[in-house]
Amino acid sequence: MQIFLFFDNSPFWWVAGIICMVGMPLGALMLMTPEMKEGNYELLQMTPLSRWEIVIGKVIAMWSICLLTFCSLIPYMIVRYFVGGMEEWRNFSMALSVLFVSAIICAGSLAASSYKGAVKRGLIMILFATSAIASGMVGLGFCATVSNGCGLFYHLNAICFILCYTLLGLVMARSRIRLTVHHYEVKPSWMIICLLIFTPLVVGMATLISFGWFSCLGFIAMGIVSRYADVSPTASEYKGPAVTNIPDSSLDEVVKVSPARIEEKELILGFPKLTPLKPVIKYPKLNKDEYDGWK
Repeated sequence: MQIFLFFDNSPFWWVAGIICMVGMPLGALMLMTPEMKEGNYELLQMTPLSRWEIVIGKVIAMWSICLLTFCSLIPYMIVRYFVGGMEEWRNFSMALSVLFVSAIICAGSLAASSYKGAVKRGLIMILFATSAIASGMVGLGFCATVSNGCGLFYHLNAICFILCYTLLGLVMARSRIRLTVHHYEVKPSWMIICLLIFTPLVVGMATLISFGWFSCLGFIAMGIVSRYADVSPTASEYKGPAVTNIPDSSLDEVVKVSPARIEEKELILGFPKLTPLKPVIKYPKLNKDEYDGWK
């Protein structure tokens, strides 16, 4: 996550960064749009795929395209290496920065694509990018200042930053394809939006408390909260039919008892009062002499 090296390097990384960190990942803004407009996400959830598998599959598909595009630029790096004037570790760190920033932007674009309307998608993408930039500047910037460079603690914080915002994007996209939200629940997508707003504040507090060394604590805390912000309601296990607490012998005794002893037994067993049923006569008997005049 050494983005500042882009301002102090050759134009090759400017082109690679614009293509692989901005251009290609923003293509994920259209991944969830057909599912949300046409209701295909309901059909997807009728398959054995879970919501996690749906969103992770889409992010991996988009990120793979970014990786293939970046791999197509590697021959230019090899030419620069043989020509001279190329620092191996510097370029290696910039390559990792391009790949991981593209992963974060892919997750954020997927989250924004789950909203209907271009305006909503644009606002969610701006919020996601602003939150990521603010958190990165606070957490990673202070750590780089305190440690006088990019040491072990800086890279630890950078890894937590990448995982946190990739997870935030995935959870937001996952929360949008939830089939039902109960009346007593807060919408999970609104909770993720609140987390995006408060993440820079939490990271800033963790940075101040740890004097700039362990801003990763804020990223870890917000990642855990976002993971459990949208928990699917699950039905309890099937317990089978209810079992009566009356012994079978008592039931048999009640069935065989005479009508005269029903009231006595219902006081003991708590059965409702039973009355003998009268026989139903389907066809009435007629007196032929009265109606027909013959016997």
